[in-house]
Amino acid sequence: MRFLNPFNSSAVRIFTIKTIAMKKLIILIPIIIFYNLTVMSQQKTQAYLGQKEGGEWKWVTKANGNEQYEYQGGEFKPVQSLELDKKHTDHSFDLQFEGPGWESDKIGYRIYLDWRNAIDIFGKKTDKMILHQVGLDGFDSYHEMQDWGVDILKVGSALGIGSLAFWDGEKAIRVEKTDDIFCSVENGKNSSKVDLTYSGWEINNTKTDLTTSLEINAGSYLTKYSAELSKDLPNLATGIVKLPETETAVFTDIKPGWSCFATFGKQSLENDMLGMCIFFKTSELIKQTNDKNSHVIVLKPVNNKLTYYFGAAWEQDASGVKSMNDFKKLLKEQANFIKE
Repeated sequence: MRFLNPFNSSAVRIFTIKTIAMKKLIILIPIIIFYNLTVMSQQKTQAYLGQKEGGEWKWVTKANGNEQYEYQGGEFKPVQSLELDKKHTDHSFDLQFEGPGWESDKIGYRIYLDWRNAIDIFGKKTDKMILHQVGLDGFDSYHEMQDWGVDILKVGSALGIGSLAFWDGEKAIRVEKTDDIFCSVENGKNSSKVDLTYSGWEINNTKTDLTTSLEINAGSYLTKYSAELSKDLPNLATGIVKLPETETAVFTDIKPGWSCFATFGKQSLENDMLGMCIFFKTSELIKQTNDKNSHVIVLKPVNNKLTYYFGAAWEQDASGVKSMNDFKKLLKEQANFIKE
């Protein structure tokens, strides 16, 4: 057996080099950690998708008497993409805040990734990214005011804000019946987006595939909603939930070629001021109308494609909006984010 001579010059040199390397590594580790924390703190947008792992599906009877599958146990983990489980429906508890979310340093949104396919609003009181933490302390804890903010919109059976639908002549029908749904999220330096593919959307006595993306930029209250159909439909619709104590307006002087339908009033679940809007190309408008639940904008896709923007601003967020005039002033600034 050979023993290393501690007084051997080559051994001392190797030991010294390794010691220096270790010291450099020890110094480098906190620098790397500090850098990652700094990068995270500088992030101004986020698209997030959380899915439970480690639990199991069980057939249950809900408090309202409905029977359905529910995911029990496990923990939420971030994922980049998923194909929606056939057992999933509303309140299955397998998806963090019930679907993907996206946010800027100004506001956050989420879409219910089930038969409802409606969009909701997270009002933010911080410019930090928060979606990855929302709902971890309880499935729907975001309905109660947190340090970061709260869910501020009652969607119900309506279009929420900017949800995609079809106008059947009497009412807006959301993307309810589909064969499959695939979802992915993507984060860039100054923007983030959620991509959704709905295979076999059954609507207007036909089936079509629907591909959509929801994109938000740093500093923006607006979401760009892009949609493409595999088969022609006579219209696509969007809109805003109808709520009491609300005034409405149509602005045509904010962005050339675009119209803006806006609502303002005590529309938030906190019973304070909330403004919501839809920007659409004026040339694509078929009609502005209403159904029982929503203000509806009926639009004509061009070459089976449609793009519009929706957005909101809350009295308690950085905008501090108090009136429709405040909201319009903000929208004039935000119109710079509209690129098509």
